[in-house]
Amino acid sequence: MHRLDRATRTFWRLRGRPVDLVGAERWLDGPMHAGQHVGDTWLHAEATRVGGVVADPTTEAGLLASMELLDGPGFRAADLHPLVRDFYERTSTWRMEVWTQWNPVLQPGGELVTRLFGRRVQQLALPTRPLDVAHGMDSRVVPILDADGVQRAAGWLRTLRSTGEYVFSGCYSVRRLPTSDRPSVSVVFPLESGNVQVFLRPDVLPGGALGLTSTSGSFGQDGTYVVVDSRGTHAARVPLHETFRVFVDDEGTLRTDHELRLRSARVIRLHYKLTPGA
Repeated sequence: MHRLDRATRTFWRLRGRPVDLVGAERWLDGPMHAGQHVGDTWLHAEATRVGGVVADPTTEAGLLASMELLDGPGFRAADLHPLVRDFYERTSTWRMEVWTQWNPVLQPGGELVTRLFGRRVQQLALPTRPLDVAHGMDSRVVPILDADGVQRAAGWLRTLRSTGEYVFSGCYSVRRLPTSDRPSVSVVFPLESGNVQVFLRPDVLPGGALGLTSTSGSFGQDGTYVVVDSRGTHAARVPLHETFRVFVDDEGTLRTDHELRLRSARVIRLHYKLTPGA
């Protein structure tokens, strides 16, 4: 166990609250990892844990089996643009180009976190320089099926095309939070003896665009959480907030604007151009 990782888990254990992942806080139950290097090694362990299997990676796969799983008061998947739905339901058939812009004040901190954690553990290694993503980013979607063959979740594995290094390795599913009026998109980033989780509230925006938002709020609402399994299981809400706008531009091209904030300060903006035929 890396000393820095151990110290980090101790910090989040002390800052967080005890949680019961098989009881009241079941909505926080998600994949963790047994080793330091994450990458894609958590997939089969998670499938075994939930009594399922990892699907054939060559199958056309989406982050969500159907956008209709998010239907609820104030949201109807039928109102989304067909290309937006297709991206989430058949993600593996799409190719992405990405541009990044960091807040210059916070970029050194982002570079430090990426060097100390992201690249070492092969998880959450945010690109900090435009040239990092100049050659593009590869995307692989791996469904996790339950015993009945129904998609329970999907791993989205994104690597830099230039180096093959992992940028993100997330587990996507749909969850209903305790105080929410509609299902949320759940993204879990497995880490050693813990994970980072983001819950995103869906909205239909003008033109059939999709908005996904994790804002500030209380424990149990959409947002970002750190869960650690160290001397019991503890969870803490983190003041990181994300917004996504997935939309079709005037030329019929699917694009995504993604913004990450630390409290009220913008940390990084990312823009994705999405094209079919990956």
